[in-house]
Amino acid sequence: MDLLLDVGNTRLKWGLHDGTRWCGQGAVLLSALDDFADVLAGLGPVRRMLGANVAGAKVGGHLGALLGRVGLTAQWISPLEEGFGVRNAYLEPSRLGADRWAALVGARAIHPAAALVVTSGTATTADVLDGQGVFQGGVILPGLDLMRLSLARDTAQLPYTDGRFQRTPRRTADAIQTGCLHAQLGAIERMFRLVATEPGSLCLLNGGAAASLAPLLECPLREVDNLVLEGLARMLASG
Repeated sequence: MDLLLDVGNTRLKWGLHDGTRWCGQGAVLLSALDDFADVLAGLGPVRRMLGANVAGAKVGGHLGALLGRVGLTAQWISPLEEGFGVRNAYLEPSRLGADRWAALVGARAIHPAAALVVTSGTATTADVLDGQGVFQGGVILPGLDLMRLSLARDTAQLPYTDGRFQRTPRRTADAIQTGCLHAQLGAIERMFRLVATEPGSLCLLNGGAAASLAPLLECPLREVDNLVLEGLARMLASG
């Protein structure tokens, strides 16, 4: 079995893969990272570990120690200029986030045509992958919850409360939720225009806010559970 880790800003997502299929997946909050030791203890034999870490060196070191206790060596990916069917056209390829690189590799593995690769987590990223597998560039914006939180934190009368999407909101909570959703949807739909004319183009959507965004997006769409883990599994399979 191979252990794949997607270490984001808020959560660690893990997956156990046997080279053919997923045998288990889960998540642990970074604020409770020591709980991952219990996950590791229950996984059974694991031969390799590969991960994408955007949470920083301190979290990476902590995870390295936890993995070491069960005989695993932490291996963290770095973006490449080209590999696994994707060419990275970032001006400085090494500056691309490891999670975005893995998501692009995962997207190419499951959809060999043009795609807008969207991850909706603490931040939302929308990355353009053309039909030839070239990552042309992308955008980063605050995620849905972060948008709502910024309004509550930086204004006097806009609370952080649950609202609902409404066509014409008539409650403050609904106005906040609808406005933040429109901001996310608008950015994604505008970015999708960059691949819309290519044959078979899709928006590949994953992340914690995917369920809120998917029913409202007006572009060809496929939800994927975790593109970063899919990309990591592809890297190991090709290695």
